[in-house]
Amino acid sequence: MKHQKEFKKVESIINRHLYQICYVITILVMLMFLIEFFTRGYFSLTRIEIFYLGVLVLYSIHKELIRFIGHRKIEKQGEIFVYIWIGITLSLFVINFFSRDYFAYTIDGKPSLVLHDISLLTVQILGIFLLTRISKFIRAFLEYKSLTEKKK
Repeated sequence: MKHQKEFKKVESIINRHLYQICYVITILVMLMFLIEFFTRGYFSLTRIEIFYLGVLVLYSIHKELIRFIGHRKIEKQGEIFVYIWIGITLSLFVINFFSRDYFAYTIDGKPSLVLHDISLLTVQILGIFLLTRISKFIRAFLEYKSLTEKKK
């Protein structure tokens, strides 16, 4: 019992650190995309998506594993970022639309990949979010099933 409590405590601390790392990286990636979009290619492409998604997947899997071992103190920490990503992506498309494709091209007149890249990243983030939601439903179902079997 004591070992299990210590294990949960350590994993909870690791999860908090992973969240903080994801938080910082998320803010930086968002800023990089916004700068890349509004400067119209003055800066090079961010190219950080794979690294960012890797960190995000690591955090998400760790968080779900902690939930599966029965730790109840894991808050809904990252969901707000999913909504922010959707908002930023939609906003950039709307801005580009009303600017009559001004931001769809770099300063040199070449097609910009920012809208494509941020759309792809946002869809991948939505995929991670969906998988964590499925994990929560599975856990809830298993708990419900366990409770109903105990009542028999």
